[in-house]
Amino acid sequence: MCKWREVVDCGTKWVENPSNPNPHQRDAVRKQVCHMFMGEYNHAIDTKGRLIIPSKFREELGEEFVVTKGLDGCLFVFPNDAWHEFEEKLRALPLTNKSARQFSRFFVAGATPCELDKQGRILLPGTLREFAGLEKDVVLTGMLNRIEIWSKEKWSENNSYDDMDEIAEQMTDIGLVI
Repeated sequence: MCKWREVVDCGTKWVENPSNPNPHQRDAVRKQVCHMFMGEYNHAIDTKGRLIIPSKFREELGEEFVVTKGLDGCLFVFPNDAWHEFEEKLRALPLTNKSARQFSRFFVAGATPCELDKQGRILLPGTLREFAGLEKDVVLTGMLNRIEIWSKEKWSENNSYDDMDEIAEQMTDIGLVI
C-alpha cells in the first residue's frame, strides 16, 4: 500500500506541512507532488557508463529514482513517486490479459533503482544502454513526469517533426486541442 504525505506548495518547492501535527487530518488532506521536466540537453556517456544528469533535472528528480526501458527505443527515468504511481497502474491491469502482462514485463523487468553520485551522474546498466543503443552521445529530454534518454542518432530519426501537422490533427481527434 502506498503512503501519502501532506505537502504544501511553497512557490517552487513542495514541502511537508509542519503546521499539521494531527495524523488523522494529515491523512484526510492529500496532495501529490507533480513533477515537471522539460527541455532538451546533449551529454556524453563516459567509458564507465556514467551519464551526467542536467542540473535543471537533478532537484526535481531527487537522489533516488528508477530507470527503465522506454518506448521508441529510449530509456525512461522516473522520480520514485512517479514510478510508484505508474506501478499502481500496472498492478491494476488484469493478469489474464496477455498484452497487459507483456506491457508490464517490458517496463518492470528492466527497471533499475538508481541514484546520483556526488558529481550528479548516474551509472546506466549495460543492458539498458544496449537496449537504447547508447554508446557515447546522448540526448536527455524532459517529458513532464519523466526524463527520456536517447542515443543522438535515434533522437534525430524519431523526432524529425516532418509529419507534425498530421500528428497534431490526430491529437485533436483524441481531444487535445492547442
